[in-house]
Formats: sequence, structure tokens, C-alpha cells
Amino acid sequence: MQLVESRSIDYVPLAERHGKVWHLWPIWFSGDAHLATLATGAIGLAAGLGFGWSVLAILAGGALGTLFMASHSSQGPELGLPQMIQSRPQFGYRGALLVWCFALVTYIGYTVFNAVMFGVAVQDLSGTELSPGGLVTAFGLFTLMAMALAICGYDWIHLAQRVLAAVVIGTLALFSVGIWLVGGHSPQFVFGTFLPLPFLVQFFAAAGYQLSWSIYVSDYSRYLPRDVGITSSFWWTFLGAFIGGAWMMLAGAAAAALFPGKEIVAALISAGNLVFPHFGPTVVVLCALPLLTITTLNLYGGSLTLLSILDSFRHIANPGRARLVALGGLGIVSVWLAAFAGGNVLGLIERLLSVLIYLFTPWTAINLVDFFFVRHGHYSVREIFNPDGIYGRWNWRGLLAYGVGFLAMVPCFATPVYTGPIAHWLGGADVSMLVGLPVSSLVYYLACRSLDLAGERAHIEKADAGLEDDAEPSLAIDFDNALPEAAA
Repeated sequence: MQLVESRSIDYVPLAERHGKVWHLWPIWFSGDAHLATLATGAIGLAAGLGFGWSVLAILAGGALGTLFMASHSSQGPELGLPQMIQSRPQFGYRGALLVWCFALVTYIGYTVFNAVMFGVAVQDLSGTELSPGGLVTAFGLFTLMAMALAICGYDWIHLAQRVLAAVVIGTLALFSVGIWLVGGHSPQFVFGTFLPLPFLVQFFAAAGYQLSWSIYVSDYSRYLPRDVGITSSFWWTFLGAFIGGAWMMLAGAAAAALFPGKEIVAALISAGNLVFPHFGPTVVVLCALPLLTITTLNLYGGSLTLLSILDSFRHIANPGRARLVALGGLGIVSVWLAAFAGGNVLGLIERLLSVLIYLFTPWTAINLVDFFFVRHGHYSVREIFNPDGIYGRWNWRGLLAYGVGFLAMVPCFATPVYTGPIAHWLGGADVSMLVGLPVSSLVYYLACRSLDLAGERAHIEKADAGLEDDAEPSLAIDFDNALPEAAA
């Protein structure tokens, strides 16, 4: 295992593939089971939704978002590339900048939110309000620790997530059983009031939160051997992300139900102390550890996306060194923004998730349709890095489908700034995700009917034949038998 990973957005040759497909379970369980996810589970209750209805919204929304998120996981072993660079076949060499810029904003937004969440946890654990300078120091130390692991890279991130998964499972199991024994018959844990708007807000918050991981799922599966299979990579990712995310959201809902009106971390501390004295701070500390590593994932994925953007204008000659420079820049920007973010974690995550649903619903639909139903996994890595290659600089098909899908969602938007006519008619409910997914998928699929896929595959075979042993293996792959399941 390398001390510092040498690759970034370049292709991982077959000779360097390693790991087990089940490793995807802890990477995404720990990636979801942390304090930031806790806040997502309390959104419905804060809006007056009953506890039982919040549970249903969390489970249903989480399952929907994770379904699409986990579908991207199989792209890593098949393509050997990070997630965002794979958007070039759909949007073009330069056209992919559209989604990459959105993704970079997402990475920074989550890093800022996680730093703020960490600062709130420090204040709640210490019982004192930190000064502005103290908060910035806490943000900086938190980000530096996350950066240290991100610098080490892929293998160390996987190892850390496997260790943390065992720690968090034990913590959440003890918390869940304890809360059930102590407060299982509490009046706060009944179904309670059903309110359509808060139910939908909680549903799409859970769905959007899980969907937002789609932009870097295959970053953490791209080193796996190609023969791990589509089905196994999907299910290990789905179960890890869904169980980790839903469990932590439900813990947040339970804490918010027992202690309404309290800030969410303080509510978790109080709920944990009901199980036995001083257990609450222990829960917060142990659940803050994966908050640190998911920030690592955000910085790591953000650096790859930033390099993808830069590579569109100038080829990255030394991708390993460039990744370290990109990490440093993202860390500095994130700490600076965290200093201005404020401490309203519920409001911050709700605003962030609403934006993510709007930006990435069309992208995830286009990317998955292209991979599974149009090209069936047949891509040329050499051409992905060729600005004048078969995928073009600007691909009108992906850009058109994204634009139409996004515009179709606009009447369904429900934000403090703008409420669309459909959302207004539904009483303020935002159902844009349910519109954007099918519209973007259909428009892209129909636009691709004019593609000469047979000619494209012939070109791929010629362009990439025998490149596994090339002097530049970072651009080498052979897709002759890459996707027997998907191509069938």
C-alpha cells in the first residue's frame, strides 16, 4: 500500500487493480453514518411532521436517492476512472465543464457544512461558545486532519472507513437499543401529525442527500478488478450507503423528537444521556470521526474534479503532484467560507440539499442512461482524454438533455427565492426530482438514436487496442469484454 497515492484523474491499469468488492460497504456506510447526516433526519420534525411519518419519508427518500447513487458504482471497476471525468462522452471534452463546476461547488459546500457541524459539536461538548477566532481555528484543524488522509489517498481512505464502520455500528446499535428501551413507549415516538409539505420536504431531503454522493461514487471503486461484476458492486454500495444514511437520519429524528427545539447535536447528547449518564458526548465524538473522513472524501473528490476542469484547458503532466496542490487550495477556500457560514446547521443543510437536487438530477439520469442503455459500457479512455476525439469538445445531446430536464424542473421548484407554479399548486411541495429524472433520461435517449454506435465501437477497438502495455498506461484500456452483463 502506497504511503501517498500517485494517481488522480488518470486511468488505473489492470495490473494495479486490487481490493475486494465488499470494501464498498464500509466506504459508504461510514460515508453516510456521521453527524452531517444526523441533521438531514431532523428536517421533517422541525417543520411539524410526526415522528412515524418522518421515519417513512426518510426510508423511502433514502432508498430512492441511493438507488441512483449506487448505480454509478459499477462504472469505477469497468472504466478505471474517477466519476466526473466520465461525463465527457455525454457532454463533450469542454461541455463536461458544466457539471464539473457544479460538482466542485458541491464538494466545497459539503466541506464547509461538515466544518460548521464540527464546530457546533465542539461547542456543545465543551459547553462554551467559541469566539470567532476559536471557531476558525477549529475549522482549520478539522480541515487539516481531513486533508492529511486525502493526501495519502485511495487505499488509506478505504482502510480508515473499514475501521470506522465497526466503531459506528457498535455506537449506533447501543444508542438505538438504549433509546428503544428507555423511550420506546414515549408519546413522541407515535406516528403523529401528517403534513404533506413537510413529508415531501423530508422525503426529498433524504433522496437528495443520498443522490449527492453520485458525483464521486466510482472514485472509490475504480481500483477494483474489472471482474467484480455490476450486480455485486451495486448491492455492496447500496446497502452500505442506505443502512448508514438511514440509520443516522433516524437517530437524528429520534433525538429531535425527544428534545424538540434543541440544536441537533445538543439533542443527540441529551438523547444519549438518557441511555446512561455521559453516553451522549461519547456518541457525538464517535460519530464525529466519520464526519472527518467524509470531509476527506469531499476534498479528495473535489481535487479530482478541479483537475478535470484544468485538464480541459491544459493537459495535467504530473497528476499525482497536481492532486496535492488542488487539495491545498480547496482546504483554504473551505475554511475561509466556513468562517462566514454561521451556525444554523439545519437551515444550511436544507438549502444545500435543495440546490443539489436541482443541479444533479439531470446529470445522474444522463450519465446512467448513457452507460447502461446507450453505450453499454463501451468507452475509449484514450478518446476521453483527447480534445479532438470521437466525443467532441461539445456534445449537444448531453447538453440538450440537461437543459430540457432542468427547465422541466423549474415549475416544480420551491425555494425562499422562487416558487414555481406547480409547486405553488401543490401547496409548496417540491417534486422537481420526480420530473427531472424521466425528462432528462428520455430526451438523452432519443437524442442518441442518431449515434453511429457500431462505428464508434470500431473506433474504440482501434484506438485502445493493446494499450495496457503502453508506455503511458494511464490512458490504456480494452473494452472488448468489459461489460458482459450490461451489454447482453
